[in-house]
Amino acid sequence: MTTTARTRFAGRTALVTGAGSGIGRAVALAFAAEGAQVVVAGRRPEPLAETVRLMEEQGAKALAVSTDVSRAADAAALVRAAVDRFGSLDVAVNNAGVFRGGQPLADLPEDDWHAQLAVNVTGVHLGLQAQIRQMRTQPAGGAIVNVSSNFGLHTTSAGAAAYAATKAAVTTLSRGAALDHIGDGVRINVVSPGATATSMSLRPGETEEDRADRAQAGLPLGRISTTGEIAAAVLYLASDDAASIVGTDLVVDSGGSL
Repeated sequence: MTTTARTRFAGRTALVTGAGSGIGRAVALAFAAEGAQVVVAGRRPEPLAETVRLMEEQGAKALAVSTDVSRAADAAALVRAAVDRFGSLDVAVNNAGVFRGGQPLADLPEDDWHAQLAVNVTGVHLGLQAQIRQMRTQPAGGAIVNVSSNFGLHTTSAGAAAYAATKAAVTTLSRGAALDHIGDGVRINVVSPGATATSMSLRPGETEEDRADRAQAGLPLGRISTTGEIAAAVLYLASDDAASIVGTDLVVDSGGSL
């Protein structure tokens, strides 16, 4: 069987936040594999440099920008860097997120509440503003995919009330922004992953084998998602294949929210 490389994003510039590891890195590599030039952002330069190295091994053009997504100036500077280097911003994926929880809501430290709000909600809000302001000046507009979670509008879990609240906000914010700006040629959607093969889905003291056993027993599909499966959902919504999809929330969670 012969497979043909897909080039849905050839000549386009994609921006991915939280791209130093996990889902963000997988998304960045997937865009690079389909012909995009990719700007990756995160707080720590070393993991971003590794993501860039992996993309450049594929022959892609890539740029790393150290960014605090909770700062408006950083969000604007990130978009400027993408446009200055590659000439446009065609796709943006707001993936950066943090989880602070594991205890009942009444015991959650105030700093953990504010940290989740700052990155998970304010970070997406500021990213959207900077990205839309650029995309609406471009003849072809652009596509934005925000990464939320099945925790939020779809389900929740003990010890995750604050995190779930921030992720529900991401979906609601995204739907409103999608309505506000589709007339500007900017198409906005959401992917909501469930448990995925990243460190975030490991419980304290749990091994990957323990997690696999838990998923086998607790998820309808019998396993967690791979980062590649989440990336495939993101790329679909960002691509012309999804040209008439606006303001949707695509849940990829092995049936966990059923």
